[in-house]
Amino acid sequence: MKLIKLFLHLIWIILLTLFTQVGGVIWIVTQLLSKFLKWKKSYTFITFYLVCNLLIIPPLAKQFGREQLPIFNANLKPRNAFYPLLFRNYVTPELKKMLLNSSEALIKDNIRITYLDANFPFYNGFPLLPHRSHNDGKKIDISFSYKTKNGKITDKKPAVSGYGIYVQDDNYSSNNCVEKGYWQYNFPKYLTLGKINNLQFDTNSTAKIISTFLKQTETEKIFIEPYLKNKLGFSNYGKVRFQGCKAVRHDDHIHLQIK
Repeated sequence: MKLIKLFLHLIWIILLTLFTQVGGVIWIVTQLLSKFLKWKKSYTFITFYLVCNLLIIPPLAKQFGREQLPIFNANLKPRNAFYPLLFRNYVTPELKKMLLNSSEALIKDNIRITYLDANFPFYNGFPLLPHRSHNDGKKIDISFSYKTKNGKITDKKPAVSGYGIYVQDDNYSSNNCVEKGYWQYNFPKYLTLGKINNLQFDTNSTAKIISTFLKQTETEKIFIEPYLKNKLGFSNYGKVRFQGCKAVRHDDHIHLQIK
């Protein structure tokens, strides 16, 4: 029985580490604290996890060259609480400053930047699943802009997670990626966490978001699907490019990367 319990603890620690980077360590500390203070483990974990998330990890991350993105900023905010709660909203100071500058530049157009997965708080090279990159603080996914049926710009998104609702239908596969055997290419459609809000892709506002990024000297590359690159008017921009078949589709979000 003890071996089974130990095995389950180990599995939970691995999962927490894979999906939050620091959750496994928090769980271990929780076990020690609850035993020493004779507190309920579940309450101790939740309390200590939130304390780490809000008060302990952000200043520690700065020592590793990462900063937490705003959570309650009206012009630059996460799609939902999922991203900050899982410590997936950390970037380099340079990227944070660039995003804040870009969000301020878009205020006049009534456009707000909504971010999705960024990076974990510590160490270059630590993978942020399920992404192939997002491991050095210099990458972040940004949501497209959408509008209501009445043509009004909205902060709402068509998927709970912000991923998986494509501008073009499921049958699209750039350069025949799916036919070439890259099965993961369409995988984001399983990561929506639920489809909500009947919205339309806002070509004009999304183009303005990308244009604002391109005006920042720090921008190295932006990934979107080739047909969207043309549709949004960036055919002649080398920094806007196709991500390749080894990654996943990018007609449900923007991938931004700085130098």
